[in-house]
Amino acid sequence: MIFKTILNIVPRPWLLKLSYLVKPVLAIYYKGNKYTDPIDGKTYRKFLPYGYDTQRENVLAPSTLSLERHRLLWLYLNNETSLLSSKLKVLHIAPEQCFLGKFRKNKKWDYTTADLYSPLADIKADVCDMPFADNTYDLVICNHVLEHIEDDKKAMNELYRVLKRGGTGIFQVPMDYDLESTYEDFAITDPKERTKHFGQYDHVRVYAKDYFKRLELVGFKVERYDISKSLSSEYIEKYRLQKGELLPVCYK
Repeated sequence: MIFKTILNIVPRPWLLKLSYLVKPVLAIYYKGNKYTDPIDGKTYRKFLPYGYDTQRENVLAPSTLSLERHRLLWLYLNNETSLLSSKLKVLHIAPEQCFLGKFRKNKKWDYTTADLYSPLADIKADVCDMPFADNTYDLVICNHVLEHIEDDKKAMNELYRVLKRGGTGIFQVPMDYDLESTYEDFAITDPKERTKHFGQYDHVRVYAKDYFKRLELVGFKVERYDISKSLSSEYIEKYRLQKGELLPVCYK
């Protein structure tokens, strides 16, 4: 009951920071067999709620603090590729906490993290103007970043530039699959209005089905990975994935 009370009274932006301090306790409290976090293999009776404005129930894994998108990416890397076991030069923009330790321990990877603000990153860098040479990285990961950037085309061009020919890029964004065209209005600057229009106070757009085309226009060949083709609905629920989410896998 005490954890439910904390979840209800702590503001959403601070909840994740608080959770990092108490996640070992949360993992014990929520321990069970109904749901599995594939990132660390631990099982739980339920996951935690998460969301800035509207909470999504049963989505935040207690130990790694992974969300649906993180678990989708992990399952793709493990089940569908040899990327984790290949010798690669890797760039990770805005590194997620649930991956950071695992990726840094990967002896096959020459792994670099970059972010404009995060103290976790190795290099302070603006994704629209990165201090890396052309054709440097075999794998570039940049998830839930582009929706924060007004000139997303410039950022996409930079991601394309630093990726080696033949390399792979994974660029997840929140998407509304019911929309045909991306919705953006840069005149909306008030945090409350941005939350109302774009779902979060620091987002500047809602990506739609044309997101894949936007990536293709800067030169990427884009694969829409659908995990439902390799996992049953029972496992999608067990891992608490977002039904219908497509993973954008880009190639140069």
